[in-house]
Amino acid sequence: MRNISANQKFVPLGDTPKSVIKPNPCNRAWVEVNKKAIKNNSKVLKEFIGKECLLMAVVKADGYGHGAATVAKAALLGGADSLGVATLEEGIELRKAGIKCQILILGNLINWDELYSSFHWGLIPTISGIREAIICNNIAERHKKKFAIHLKVDTGMTRLGCNLEDVSQIIRKIDFLKNLSLEGIYSHLALADQNSTEESFSTNFTQIQRDRFNKVLNNLGERKKSFCRHLANSAGTLSDDRLHLDMVRVGLSLYGYSPLNNCASDIGLQPALNVKARVTFIRDVPDGTGVGYGHLFKTKRKSRLAVVAIGYADGVSRALSGKISAIVDGVLVPQVGAIAMDQMVFDITNQPNIKVGKALTLLGSDGGKTISPQQWSDLSGLIPWEVLCGFKNRLPRITI
Repeated sequence: MRNISANQKFVPLGDTPKSVIKPNPCNRAWVEVNKKAIKNNSKVLKEFIGKECLLMAVVKADGYGHGAATVAKAALLGGADSLGVATLEEGIELRKAGIKCQILILGNLINWDELYSSFHWGLIPTISGIREAIICNNIAERHKKKFAIHLKVDTGMTRLGCNLEDVSQIIRKIDFLKNLSLEGIYSHLALADQNSTEESFSTNFTQIQRDRFNKVLNNLGERKKSFCRHLANSAGTLSDDRLHLDMVRVGLSLYGYSPLNNCASDIGLQPALNVKARVTFIRDVPDGTGVGYGHLFKTKRKSRLAVVAIGYADGVSRALSGKISAIVDGVLVPQVGAIAMDQMVFDITNQPNIKVGKALTLLGSDGGKTISPQQWSDLSGLIPWEVLCGFKNRLPRITI
């Protein structure tokens, strides 16, 4: 046997076609993102909340797995007024993509370097206390400019945000810092998206949070009219117009899904994402054949099986093993056996015309059939947000 030398060097071929050097992103598995659907969702949400209310399109986590810049541009075309991100890096990415609208960073920035970068890129940081406000003021004072900020208030999420009893004092101190511009005050709803037997409790607690927030605002007197007040997420936006205030922050619904039962179709939201993967191998096996790791599935008849090039390393949870189907030409075919890191298997015995190279739709719509993130979350114990954000970067995003 010939030994392989560790020092052997790769020498590229001079006449290799470009298609080989740079493979087609749809060769294996990919995510399709429909920009028209995002634009539509932004438009119908804007119409739903009315002309007096602003729409913030939340595009954190790479636009919920859809591609942040793609989603942001489509949402703005549909009528969104501003964007929300979770991190400084996400905001900078959008600026580098040429997006010039207001961008609010929903997470806390805690040190000089981060806040200076936010100032440099024209991003609006969230402030939960006076410490970060002082840093922002010092940065802006050095440049003889104003630094726009939003103050977050904790009304019951018990996460970021200052305490209710501290709001008035913090705002007085911010007003004393001459290089700060307090342009917004907001809070976040904890239970508005609950669809459970405890729905009445969820509704009641959302009302409690609304009342707490309104009380804080009322204590500010005329000062409250000088900045943007926002409270509602997607669930709050769709469930109760009393939560709309000056602006709503919409995430999940921007992508075509409602966090509430029987609500998405009411206003015309359109899912914007399809996950597809190709068949890379087909084999015929007898009954009683174990399939995949642990032989979690054994055939009960002579079967035709298709290996598809996608797995949990791409974002398809292993907890979905043997529970999901894929759509092929409008027909559902069941997934069988354990979902592996890079591959899974489908039983195509009843669809003998499927060939190697055929694309299957794992999530989304095809031929009149639809598989939603909610279906996956119901089967796996995840939530729809987690399903959408779980698709990894090695799945190319293809805009359509």
